[in-house]
Amino acid sequence: MHLDLVAIAAVVMLVMLFLKVPVFISILCSCTLYFTLQTGTPVQIYAQRVCASLESTALLAIPFFTTAGVLMNYSGVTRRIMDFCALVTGRWAGGLAQVNVLLSTLMGGLSGSNLADAAMEAKMLVPEMEKNGYSRAFSTVVTAVSALITPLIPPGIAMIIYGTVAQVSIGKLFVSGLAIGAICCIAMMLLVRFLSIKKGYAPMRTEKLPRKEFWLTVVRALPPLALPVVIIGGIRLGFFTPTEAGAVSIIYALILAVVYKEMNFQQFLQAVREAVLSTSQILVIVAAANCLGYILTIEQIPQTITAFLVSVIHNKYLFLLAVNIFLLIVGMFMEGIAAMLILIPLLAPVAAAFGIDPIQMGMIVVFNLSIGTLTPPLGTVMFVTCGVTKCPTKDFLRECVPFYIYQLIILLLISYVPAVSLGLVNLIY
Repeated sequence: MHLDLVAIAAVVMLVMLFLKVPVFISILCSCTLYFTLQTGTPVQIYAQRVCASLESTALLAIPFFTTAGVLMNYSGVTRRIMDFCALVTGRWAGGLAQVNVLLSTLMGGLSGSNLADAAMEAKMLVPEMEKNGYSRAFSTVVTAVSALITPLIPPGIAMIIYGTVAQVSIGKLFVSGLAIGAICCIAMMLLVRFLSIKKGYAPMRTEKLPRKEFWLTVVRALPPLALPVVIIGGIRLGFFTPTEAGAVSIIYALILAVVYKEMNFQQFLQAVREAVLSTSQILVIVAAANCLGYILTIEQIPQTITAFLVSVIHNKYLFLLAVNIFLLIVGMFMEGIAAMLILIPLLAPVAAAFGIDPIQMGMIVVFNLSIGTLTPPLGTVMFVTCGVTKCPTKDFLRECVPFYIYQLIILLLISYVPAVSLGLVNLIY
């Protein structure tokens, strides 16, 4: 073992991350340093691990689902879903804020990216909310926090990555995420209703819609809303694998684009360009992190950490508490996908040693790192939404306090009530 070299490489990586060097460059530089200093392993292994990591068939789900989500956004799907959300929540207190929450939940089945969802809704809904008397800080916070539901709804990219790295059923993770996402949506809508009544934010309307307009809105929204059902149903019934479900999603998105006739060829090219850029950003981190994972494996770091924690912590509930605190801190300083790729090989074996279900552990990791996107100093979702809406960070943090409490309550439920993450999985599987 060469723990001294691993420690040096880890310090270099952390320093580069704090200096805002791109994640994949930080990881690759630390790996390069390790292989340069370590004379027992051929340096060619370094390049082989980087390239081999992208040969996994399961990773094809990432470009597939990313492309499907972008195509959906360009084909008029978002507007139809927003109309449906307004139909469902328009008569509730804080109607536009409720639309924001429900739209994020439903769009999770299309985009799978909380950053994309936050940026889109910050542009679409926050100006409208301000016109209707909502404060900018409240509108921005609702947009940012509701975007955290997006990675939980199939086909969340974070769940695909976790399932691939931890060798866990992606289909089961999708089902678990659907249940937790629904719980988050309902809980947040109740919180928004309470805060809206307190702040005096009125419903969008008080009267019922005419029956014809009601059913027209529902029918227009049904095809895109059916996508998560198609994905989970197809995987469960054995019609296709999670990877093949991504290809099915692209075909489904293209059919909707043809039917709705709202995407021209130029928009199609722009959508493909966006999908390529988004996929590339994710996969270069995956490739770099796989090389880091190889180093951790040959140095037996996961086994060492597992043995140490099992000897020190004798209770799985204390272990879960320690993991939650650790992940919340990590999420404040590190991008979620990079953190998962580095930490999954370390945490998954320890969780298994304590008898924690891998599906439950996956949801704990994903949810924790999602919360990190709302907290400084990194806070990617927070800064994206504040950047779009021009909301001061201090106002955002002040308005976000009740939402932090809501997220911590959900996190405790996921951690200590296994039925929350496993109930629907056990029912379907």
